[in-house]
Amino acid sequence: MNNGETSTSMVKKYRPLAVATGIGSILGSGIIVGLSATITVWQNGLGLTNSQVGIISGALTFAIAIGSLLAGQITKSFGLVKSFNWLNLIYAIGALICVFSNNYIMFLIGVIITGLASGADLPISLTVVSHDAPDDKTSASLVSSTQIFWQIGVFMSYVCAFIVSKMAGASGARIVFSILAIFALITWAWRTFSTKFRAFHEEGEQRRIDREAASQTTEKVSIKTVFAGANKGRFMAFFFSILIFYVCWNLLANTFGQFQTFTLVQAHASQSFATGAGIVLNFISLLATMAFASVAGGKYRNKFFLVGITVQFLAMLGLAMSSHSLWPIVITIGCYNIGNNIAGEAMYKVWTQEAFPVEVRASVQGFINGFSRVCCGLFALITPALVVPSAIRNTMFGFAAIVFISFVAGLTMMRLEKKHGINNF
Repeated sequence: MNNGETSTSMVKKYRPLAVATGIGSILGSGIIVGLSATITVWQNGLGLTNSQVGIISGALTFAIAIGSLLAGQITKSFGLVKSFNWLNLIYAIGALICVFSNNYIMFLIGVIITGLASGADLPISLTVVSHDAPDDKTSASLVSSTQIFWQIGVFMSYVCAFIVSKMAGASGARIVFSILAIFALITWAWRTFSTKFRAFHEEGEQRRIDREAASQTTEKVSIKTVFAGANKGRFMAFFFSILIFYVCWNLLANTFGQFQTFTLVQAHASQSFATGAGIVLNFISLLATMAFASVAGGKYRNKFFLVGITVQFLAMLGLAMSSHSLWPIVITIGCYNIGNNIAGEAMYKVWTQEAFPVEVRASVQGFINGFSRVCCGLFALITPALVVPSAIRNTMFGFAAIVFISFVAGLTMMRLEKKHGINNF
């Protein structure tokens, strides 16, 4: 059996673990999009004021950020595997509080609990996958595949919200959150009681112990030893390259996620056309993510990244220079969605898992996730003023500059990986 066949068989063997992790990604995107798509329904059903709606939306953003920042401390306190197993039960409790809420305070509490659990689950789940995977190539393939599930969660939330949109009161929104709670309970049970996963965890821990023994390392790996130890220069370079890349990428992804429909409507599209275009563009994003996942563990990964980041840059220039005609804008946004998912979050996830020791991955990725979400939350305060017709041209030139900065950070990361022998692509 050649190496390609061996790698393929390993990916197939560990695929169920990636799926269990991926469902966590569905829940992560599901709560964000699910709340966004149903917030007006909740407002009408619970009699919320506009200020309360704003507080709830902001609370979810910052709860996810805080959960991400606390991921490392959670694994330190409860253990990596136990945290991976039980966080989805907490998510389900939060979602069910929302389902049965009959006032603002109860609903706010449910949203905060769900957001905290969701924010902590993503970095912890990815760390479990890379911890259990038998080699780096298998890990890269599995980790990148979880991004497919994030896109599926976005798509499912929009579809569910559309189906229940005609229901009276908050009934439709309660159904959407009930679906999220059911998915969370199923995921909790699967992760916790699967004998196959338990075996993966034990084998992964034994490999970690064996590697530690082979390297004759006696000092316990921690954030302090990584960023203040003998190799601090290497890890600091990794950290800031990934941080700059992801923050820049996320600022654009978050902006387009929130204001894509607004931009299309400003180009004189009907609301139904803009919503329908959003679903089609989301499907394009899913296909692009699947394409990247297929090469994430191989020699074509960096080439895909360079193509994706170039497409993003050209898309921003295209939006800046295009007229207000509808179809050029639709096509340009479609191209952006392709590039955004080829050179985007999946790449960031793989880099983070490859660059740092398993003991600190949840902490590092949790910090980057949380910091990025705080930046996006603050940037969202001024975004509406940036996407009005009178300012959109200059904004897109600014976004092109942000893409260029993310390109430089990504290129730096690729060279650092090559320099330190992390992969031989």
